[in-house]
Amino acid sequence: MVGALDGLNERVGRAVAWLVLLMALNVFIVFFLRHVFAVELAWLRESYAWMHGIIFMAGAGYTVLNNGFLRVDIIYRKKDARQRAVADLTGALAFLAPFAITVAWLSWPYVAEAWTRLDGAGEIGGLPGVFLLKSVILVFCLLIGLQGAALVGRSIMVLRDQQDEPVAEGPGGK
Repeated sequence: MVGALDGLNERVGRAVAWLVLLMALNVFIVFFLRHVFAVELAWLRESYAWMHGIIFMAGAGYTVLNNGFLRVDIIYRKKDARQRAVADLTGALAFLAPFAITVAWLSWPYVAEAWTRLDGAGEIGGLPGVFLLKSVILVFCLLIGLQGAALVGRSIMVLRDQQDEPVAEGPGGK
């Protein structure tokens, strides 16, 4: 189960990484069109803001998977595997889970209303389907929540001596 959750966020993270390249290309095109040809396309300009939001929101679970979240590493890295597992278990249950649940709970009415109205572009020529972008908030909650569950499961396995390490050694380290 832990491996399946890790695999989900690994695949999402790798897919989102390609969006970074696409966003950089998009920004260049917007700049080029605007400053060379004096052409401004609202949908193209809005699309890089959308990509930016999707990159951070959908990539958050991948960040948790690869141990890239905020932690006092000076203390954490000096601990043994069991102590790190306790720290990860505590952090996931005391901070990550309540955060994901709270954000999902508070954003649900906002996203539901956007779907009810089928929120569209904020300006003429802008991107339609803003309700889809707002839904990424719930995807964010789901992905970090699932990765938090994987972190809890992995930490419990370490505490039961069924696994050596609770998480990857560091950002990007698997």
